[in-house]
Amino acid sequence: MNREYGLAYATLRAARAGDDVPFDAADPAAWIDFDYGTREHLLWENLSVDWLRTGEPAPGGAAVAVALCHPDGRVREATLRRPEAAEFPALVVLRCADWAGPVREEARRVLAESLPGVSPSTVAPVAAVALRTAVRQQGDFARDLVMSFVRCPERIDALLACPDRGARRLGYRVAVEEEHLSAAELARAAATDPDVVVQDLCADAALARTRDGDHGDVLRPLLTSRQPRVRAAGVTALGRTGETGEAARFLADRSGLVRACARWALRRHGVDPLPLHRAACAGPDVLPGAPAGLGETGTRADAALLWPLLGHPRPAVRAKAVAALRALDACEAARLEPLLDDPSVSVVREATTALLPAAARLPEDWLYDRLADDRPRHVRVSAFRLLSAHRSTAQLRCFLRLSDDEDPVLRERALTALDGWAPAGAAAAYRALPGPRRAELDALLERAAAGPGEGQAARVRWFLGASC
Repeated sequence: MNREYGLAYATLRAARAGDDVPFDAADPAAWIDFDYGTREHLLWENLSVDWLRTGEPAPGGAAVAVALCHPDGRVREATLRRPEAAEFPALVVLRCADWAGPVREEARRVLAESLPGVSPSTVAPVAAVALRTAVRQQGDFARDLVMSFVRCPERIDALLACPDRGARRLGYRVAVEEEHLSAAELARAAATDPDVVVQDLCADAALARTRDGDHGDVLRPLLTSRQPRVRAAGVTALGRTGETGEAARFLADRSGLVRACARWALRRHGVDPLPLHRAACAGPDVLPGAPAGLGETGTRADAALLWPLLGHPRPAVRAKAVAALRALDACEAARLEPLLDDPSVSVVREATTALLPAAARLPEDWLYDRLADDRPRHVRVSAFRLLSAHRSTAQLRCFLRLSDDEDPVLRERALTALDGWAPAGAAAAYRALPGPRRAELDALLERAAAGPGEGQAARVRWFLGASC
């Protein structure tokens, strides 16, 4: 049962029992799903609306809600004329974009008259519904009316506290336009809100408000935020204030965006960041962002500073050092091979990526041994990636070996690779193999044919014999 269907039938049962709506009225998505479900799934239901014809009070809130979403437009219009309709502003917003003109006009009248009496706690879900339905044809009326209505402190606060992302974004936009929040409050919002749109909006507004003033209360939350975009905004502001010493601290930030902003801030004031990057990699307490920053700005000669970091006790430093060596095009396969057995997943992943261009020159049997079941999973995945970039017969040996593996992901990858395995010259390479190695491949083909890779094994047999 989908959500729309479930909400519609639950509310219909509540209407027949004289109860209120059985879902969270503060959830904007629930109102939209309920409206759709009622009109789509309850078309042939016996939706009693006798209370509308007789002028009696509605038997309950659920009955009004169902009538506002009734498949018959005349019922929807008649319900909007009842005073109970104003108790459901979210549904009135939906009716403002109704396909039937009379319903739409009546809903707009009701919304314009009822909005001033809506409590601040109800404003947020109503605004969220209006924003979500604005994309519909005729949906801009309710959005524009709601946006003009929420520009008072109590309603802005209600939007800022709303869990709905769209309503919260609207709240911060209005708060910035109306100067409802101080620069320090905007900075704290940028540093703590998980939404990147809110982060950018509040960070930019906070810095714009303090361009000629004291940045302390604004920059502190920005620079200590967990969000990279927010830290980047704070570091960019350091470039405007000339605090190069503070900006230099962010050259080893974990985010590449923040490191780039720190370099810009330093260069703006004539400071070359490259010597600082080199010093950060040579110091006693190397942060993971230090080798990453050197890889972004250094030269191949800086590899001498990075090779010692491959033995650093922190896995993140080792991983970033490998990535930096790759960025500087200074990788040496013989020195990176031992990292394929590193206990850190991230280190093995980076080493594998760095070795992929030279995969065909790595010892095949050495890699094949790392496919063994007793190896850590990240080591087996690394071996699979490197053997997949190896010679054609090494690829086939790897894929056949894993075609019945207990690891479902590796097994599926191997079977998929076998489906597309058809390298040029593979049949000749197979015939040129030494007898023991060809016998091993034949045995692996037999094993694959007896397991999940039966179809793939048959295709490979045909392919290897096609050019014989």
